[in-house]
Amino acid sequence: MIKNLHNLFFPEFCLACSKYLLDNESEICTSCRHELPTTGFHHIKNNPFEKVFYGRVKIEHATALFFFQKKGSVQQLLHNLKYRGHERIGTLLGKWLGHELSQSDYYNAIDLIIPVPLHKARLRQRGYNQVEKFAQEIAVSLGVQYHSNILIKTSSTSTQVFKKRLERLNSSKASFKVINADILAGKHILLVDDIITTGATIEACANQLFTANFNKNLKISVATMAIAQ
Repeated sequence: MIKNLHNLFFPEFCLACSKYLLDNESEICTSCRHELPTTGFHHIKNNPFEKVFYGRVKIEHATALFFFQKKGSVQQLLHNLKYRGHERIGTLLGKWLGHELSQSDYYNAIDLIIPVPLHKARLRQRGYNQVEKFAQEIAVSLGVQYHSNILIKTSSTSTQVFKKRLERLNSSKASFKVINADILAGKHILLVDDIITTGATIEACANQLFTANFNKNLKISVATMAIAQ
């Protein structure tokens, strides 16, 4: 009754399609939950995501929850997460992908999870790292450690979304630094981000992690909310 009255005066909208949510719906409407373009990559070896890194950096496994298309529902979700303060989207998607990864043999040896960091200036501006809750929920689902203080961003770069491929690759080089590297020795890390386009950011992060753990048997896999088609 109370919820019905609340919805009457303060209706909630689907964060993917902007339609009114029904009483039994939360964050995303039932229709969008069934129609969002999931990839299923976490069950496929040598999938298109993993092939992005061939010849660039050694990645064990890579997956994304959704395919990303401009002006699509996934773009709307990520926009609400990154720019409109809807952090609960990260929690929802983290639980979703975390459950999927817990059912995949490719991710049962993960030791710890590291989110791709924001530069401190961007973090102050936005107030939160849009990847953090997503990564934390995956860590809970897999029953592994979560560390946000190992990989840091050392330079502030403008948004990558509208840059051309070469610009993205160049702007991501030398933008990250690893601290407390000894924690990572012999570990299988799951590196987590929101969206992958060229793979430049993940490549830069992975190279810094490998450099900091030279000859220490480090392994890296990747998980993101979405992959651009």
